[in-house]
Amino acid sequence: MANRKRGRQSFFLEDPPVITAWASVAGKKEAEGPLGHTFDVKNRDAYFGQKTWEQAEKHMQQQALKKLASKAGMGQKEFDLVFSGDLLNQCIGSSFTLRNTGIPHLGLYGACSTMAQSLLLASMAVGGGFAQKVVAMTSSHFASSERQYRFPLGYGGQRTPTAQWTVTGSGAALVCPEGSGPKITGCTIGTVTDLGIKDANNMGAAMAPAAYATIRAHFDDMKTAPEDFDLIVTGDLGQVGKEMLLELARLDGVSLGGKLTDCGTLVFDNTKQDVHAGGSGCGCSAITLCGYLLDQLNTGKLKKILFCGTGALLSPTSTQQGLPIPGVCHGVCITGGR
Repeated sequence: MANRKRGRQSFFLEDPPVITAWASVAGKKEAEGPLGHTFDVKNRDAYFGQKTWEQAEKHMQQQALKKLASKAGMGQKEFDLVFSGDLLNQCIGSSFTLRNTGIPHLGLYGACSTMAQSLLLASMAVGGGFAQKVVAMTSSHFASSERQYRFPLGYGGQRTPTAQWTVTGSGAALVCPEGSGPKITGCTIGTVTDLGIKDANNMGAAMAPAAYATIRAHFDDMKTAPEDFDLIVTGDLGQVGKEMLLELARLDGVSLGGKLTDCGTLVFDNTKQDVHAGGSGCGCSAITLCGYLLDQLNTGKLKKILFCGTGALLSPTSTQQGLPIPGVCHGVCITGGR
C-alpha cells in the first residue's frame, strides 16, 4: 500500500532523509556573480584543462563528486548509488564521469529539472530503505549547450532578449537516512506540460506552466500554502518565466506572497553581467542549491523551502521539426538542519 503518497503526485517522508554534504563547481562567469563566494570550486578556464567543452563538463562532475566525498569524509566507493544526468546527448557527461568507478549509477534526463529529479529519487531510495548513501548530481556547460541546442559560438548569432545564459557548473548532494544537515520531508513529481511555446530562445515561457502546475499540486496534495515556506525556488525560469509564473498564479487566485525566487535570477547579476533573461541549464539550480541554498538552510537562515527544478524537454530534432517545447517541474520540500 502506498501509505506515503499524498494526493495525485506527492509523497511524504515520515523519517526524512538528510542531506549530509553538498558540493558545487562553477565556471568563471558564475564565480563572478553574486553567489560566487558560496561555490566550493571555481575555475577560470572554460575548458577546465580538457580538450573539449564536453570533456570539461565531465571534469566538472568529477570535481563535484570528489569534493562531495571529501566534505562527507568518505571515499567515493562508499557511495551506494549515484543518480545523475546532464544536457548532452545520451547524458555522456554523467556516464563518462561514472565509468570505471565501480559506483552503481542510474542515469537521468530531466533537462534542467535534473537536480530536483535526482534529489527526489535519492530521497525515495533512502526513505524506502534501498540505500544508505545516495548522491544526486548534475551539470551543464554554456558552450556545449549552445553547440547542441542553438548555434555554435563561432556562428556569432544575436541572442534574443528572452534568451538565457546556460550556467557552467556542477552540483552534487549526498542523501543519507540520518546525520546532520537539511532534511527532505516531501516531494511532488511533475507532469509534462505543453502550452505550445516553440521558441527555443524562450525557455522560461515554455517551463513556467509546468512550474505552476507542480507548485499548485504540492499545495493541494500536501495541504500547505505559500506562507508555510520561507522561499519557493524555481529552477531556471529566468526573469521572463518568473514573471509568467507569477501571472499564472494570479489568474488562478493564488498569491505567492513575495515567496517566489528563481535560481536563474539569483546566480547572475543582470545589471552587471550580460545574461539577458538570466541563467539556465542543469547547473543553474544545481550550484544555487549546493552552493547557496543548502548553506542557508544548514545555518538556520532559512527554515523551509520548496525547491522546484524546471526542465524544457526539447531536442534539436524536435525543434527542427517545428514542435512545441514540453516542460516539467519536480518539487522537493527541504527543511533546515537546525
